[in-house]
Amino acid sequence: MSNENEVFVSIDVEAAGPIPGEYSLLTIGACSAFEPEKTFACELKPINSNFEPKALEVTGLSLSMLAETGLEPHVAMARFSEWLTVISGPHGKPVFVGFNAPFDWSFVNYYFHRFAGVNPFGFTALDIKALYMGATGCRWNETRSSKIADRLKPTLSGTHDALRDALYQAEIFRLILSRLIQ
Repeated sequence: MSNENEVFVSIDVEAAGPIPGEYSLLTIGACSAFEPEKTFACELKPINSNFEPKALEVTGLSLSMLAETGLEPHVAMARFSEWLTVISGPHGKPVFVGFNAPFDWSFVNYYFHRFAGVNPFGFTALDIKALYMGATGCRWNETRSSKIADRLKPTLSGTHDALRDALYQAEIFRLILSRLIQ
């Protein structure tokens, strides 16, 4: 049995397209799910010029702007890893929490392995949509963020700003745990 404390970290990313490697990770937003004042955010330099127009349209991000102002990916992932170490403490294990976690986790996993050599989250992630489906017994198509928000009435909303969305997701996560599970 492990003595590690689980530290749930809500994470959202914005990317230039649907898959890492072919498309760039552009922004990372993260917060401690239960101490949301503990936040991390950064913008990254693109690793190539590939993009899906709709992906950039929803975020308002520009590859040319990020090429000038974003962090080099190895610097961004090192800073993210350092932040995770600080909020997890000496006996904590960060747990990746995402809304549609497979998408966000795939970029974070790829970037951690490619640019930092290791993913502090290991090879797992907690998906809020799946958690909600399990807690309510609803159908998969009823796990859209708008449907969940209609039921749980969070104070925040999603904006396609990675940090704001991480905070929103953390609120949804806490509401599911407090109202539907505990």
